[in-house]
Amino acid sequence: MAAGAAPISSEQMNEFREAFAFFDKAGDGCITAEELSTVILSLGQTPTPEELRDMVRDVDADGNGTLELAEFLALMSRKADADADASDPEEELREAFRVFDKDHDGHISKAELGHVMISLGEKLTDEEVEEMIQEADLDGDGLVNFDEFVRMMMLSDSDQQQH
Repeated sequence: MAAGAAPISSEQMNEFREAFAFFDKAGDGCITAEELSTVILSLGQTPTPEELRDMVRDVDADGNGTLELAEFLALMSRKADADADASDPEEELREAFRVFDKDHDGHISKAELGHVMISLGEKLTDEEVEEMIQEADLDGDGLVNFDEFVRMMMLSDSDQQQH
C-alpha cells in the first residue's frame, strides 16, 4: 500500500463485490476485460482505454484475459490507493505534465503545448505558444521539462494568489 493511503473500507469492498457480481453475467466468477470498463464506469471512475489495458495486464495474474474476483479486488484496491495518492501535489503535477507531454518523451514541445491549449478552448497564436515555452524554458533547449513545468506552475499559482 502506498504511504499515507487509507485502507479500503468494508463498505467500499462490498461495493466492489456487488459491482463484480452484477457484471459477472455467466456467474462463473470471471468478468471479461470489456466488462471491466463498464464496472469501473459504474463505480464513478473514468479510465482511458490505455489505463484500462494497463489495469487488466497488471492484475490478470493467470493471464487468461478475464478477471476473477480476487484480481478485481486487487485492481480496485490499487485504484483506490492511486486516488488517495492523487492528493499529493507532486503527483498531481506529474499527471498534468503527462497530459501535455503527448509523446511521453519527458518534454513539452511547442506543438504539444499548442494542441493542449486548443483542446482546453484556448486558441493561441504560434507567437503566444512560443512565448509560453520561452518563459518556462530555463535551459534554452526550446522544450519544457518536468522541473521547468513545476516551476512554471508554482509561479502561476503564486501570481494567482497575489491577484
